[in-house]
Amino acid sequence: MTTTVWEQETARAQWSALTEAAERVDKTLASLPYPTRRTPEQRDAAEAVKNRARALRARFLDGYGDAVYDRLTEGRTRGLRIDELVAAGATAFPGLVPDAGRLAQERNRPQADKEGHEIDQGIFLRAVLRSASAGPHLLDAMLRPTARARGLLPEFLRTGVVEMEAVRLERRDGVARLTMCRHDRLNAEDNQQVDDMETAVDLALLDPGIRVGLLRGGEMSHPRHRGKRVFSAGINLKNLSSGDISLVDFLLRRELGYLHKLVRGLLVEDPDRWHSPYVEKPWVAAVDGFAIGGGAQLLLVFDHVLAASDAYLSLPAAKEGIIPGVANFRFSRYAGPRLSRQVILEGRRIWASEPQARLLVDEVVDPRELDAAVERSLQRLDGEAVLANRRMLNLAEEPVDAFRAYMAEFALQQALRLYGEDVIHKVGRFAARPSS
Repeated sequence: MTTTVWEQETARAQWSALTEAAERVDKTLASLPYPTRRTPEQRDAAEAVKNRARALRARFLDGYGDAVYDRLTEGRTRGLRIDELVAAGATAFPGLVPDAGRLAQERNRPQADKEGHEIDQGIFLRAVLRSASAGPHLLDAMLRPTARARGLLPEFLRTGVVEMEAVRLERRDGVARLTMCRHDRLNAEDNQQVDDMETAVDLALLDPGIRVGLLRGGEMSHPRHRGKRVFSAGINLKNLSSGDISLVDFLLRRELGYLHKLVRGLLVEDPDRWHSPYVEKPWVAAVDGFAIGGGAQLLLVFDHVLAASDAYLSLPAAKEGIIPGVANFRFSRYAGPRLSRQVILEGRRIWASEPQARLLVDEVVDPRELDAAVERSLQRLDGEAVLANRRMLNLAEEPVDAFRAYMAEFALQQALRLYGEDVIHKVGRFAARPSS
């Protein structure tokens, strides 16, 4: 915080009240058993102190969030990714966001026994993203190549292949072919999958030998779909129940990282790129089997989508209790408000063979003809005019400030949903099912 801000009596008073409330939260929680073992009275006591601290935290950030962000980024001269930003905030402003030790304790617990400290991260990131100065700066930081991708780039440029746990990337005929290869879990998404996907997207955008990108699911070893391609089963609900899905490393990084890079491009430091600092490429997605939840969300950022005629799409957000990423922002643009509500609020499944599927999918083809159709679509998108026009379409359809405003509220609302009693109950029941 700048000296000027600390000289303000109101700022000092609000910060003092917040730190006292945060200490009270720590003392209260330390005196109580894990959340699932608490009596109703103990649960009420815990929620009361947490809500008091959160109200003070939100009020402080509403007034001084820009000053906090400037302190953490040295006057917006350093670009910090969201994980780096919340870590820096915990160190520089104890009590503002949870520190590494507190998060490590939470990480070892199932979702039902966590205290919800990630909600405090959501409050902080909402304030940052809302800001007309801090928000765009954070978006740009998230559009830069990751350190992992930069480290893998020389080898990828040489061999044209990278094998990761969740994604295989191959450069062939000027095409980046990303294959989701979590064959034992139907390409369900988790923290590792997000890391691998962002790495693959970065490499594809950084490689000058690649002109177009393709995303497709690989063949499965899962008992019900053995030997068949599957696009994605969405978020891994068993990992969510066990506490292994995080707000920052999964739910926010996914949207602000590789999905936004697919739309906006990669921000690169190159003084010779005077016309645009972003490296963009057209993208094609091909759906085999199904695109559930996060899989369906993915399709909304691709330039051309193909689906096998026996495939289906769904966004079972209401059933799971969480928010389906940025689908609430993007889906109506494709399908209109009525169909959006049927799919998102009521769980309607859209089969590729239905007329309404053509609002979301460009081509529906016989499964036996999908390979050839994919290659034709890649050829059509391979052109400089395509690249320029997709850029202008994305600017018109998804203005950066509108996206930022959505993500600001999403940061908090999704954090709250992660710890909703209905979500914990629903994913707990799902996790108890046999894996067959």
